[in-house]
Amino acid sequence: MLFQTTIAGSLPKPEWLAEPNKLWAPWKLKGEELDHAKRDATLLWVKIQEDAGIDLITEGEQARQHFVHGFLERVEGIDFAHKVEMGIRKDRYKAMVPQVVAPLKLKGRVHADEARAARAHTTRKLKFTLPGPMTIIDTLADSYYGDRVKMAFAFAELLNAEAKALQADGVDMIQFDEPAFNVFLDEVNEWGIEALTRAAEGLTCKTAVHICYGYGIKANTDWKESLGAEWRQYEKIFPVIDKSPIQQVAIECRNSHVPLELLALLKGKIVQAGVIDVASDVIETPDDVVKTIEAVMKFVPKENIMATTNCGMAPMRRDIAEAKLRALGAGAKLAREKLG
Repeated sequence: MLFQTTIAGSLPKPEWLAEPNKLWAPWKLKGEELDHAKRDATLLWVKIQEDAGIDLITEGEQARQHFVHGFLERVEGIDFAHKVEMGIRKDRYKAMVPQVVAPLKLKGRVHADEARAARAHTTRKLKFTLPGPMTIIDTLADSYYGDRVKMAFAFAELLNAEAKALQADGVDMIQFDEPAFNVFLDEVNEWGIEALTRAAEGLTCKTAVHICYGYGIKANTDWKESLGAEWRQYEKIFPVIDKSPIQQVAIECRNSHVPLELLALLKGKIVQAGVIDVASDVIETPDDVVKTIEAVMKFVPKENIMATTNCGMAPMRRDIAEAKLRALGAGAKLAREKLG
């Protein structure tokens, strides 16, 4: 089927689970009540995605406070009690981050509960997102390894173990989120794509990497305004990504300053084209979605295009996120009728 739909990964937390419209929002519950609430929120968003016509659904990252820290919480060797302030994404913004203080090791399974809950309650294809190695090491402080590359590959080993376990849980696609890829361009070519490849090694399910200019939060929107009329960072990293074994690339296209002709550099990949803008509360129409797909089709064969959101929706108002999901599903359906 042409123009299958998916989302970047995250969806807003219900107001009974965490404070709405806020990144890194604290949980409102504890213990067993929190576990039940996370599961309930997961199933809620599975149903909403199905109703909206999303083909490849996610669990909405409902059990994670943050897309990176949700993984780190299950890793030995990380000190969450003594956080330090650090610049993230080349000092785009500051954050209080945990420290790596000892050799890294998984405490056990990381995302088994939410993956199995989602898998048990849908017959549709299921995608699960994990942070990529480069983005992880850019989101915490190193007080042990003294070598960014060595630490990234240590995380790649852990990611690979969890990815294989998620595959065994019935996940159909593992997507690694690497927003750091458009910041550390030389490092992507030098070691970043190699670390990502290690994280995906041995997987037989579909694999993807999500690269973007970030959530629709002020720090990111301010940074985007400094980038000029064209965002050409991807021109430097798409060739090496295209040569990698990662099968799909998720990229923002709606209201983006990324020149769409750069997508032609991804000759061997399925392109998850972002047709929904997550930095705006304006609800796209189905025709808007069709127009973005048509623009992408100038550079990517239509059989290689999926339709997705530009980035995660975690900080977005829930009613707006739901409306955008419906627009995504309806727009892809209209695109099949018009462009198929």
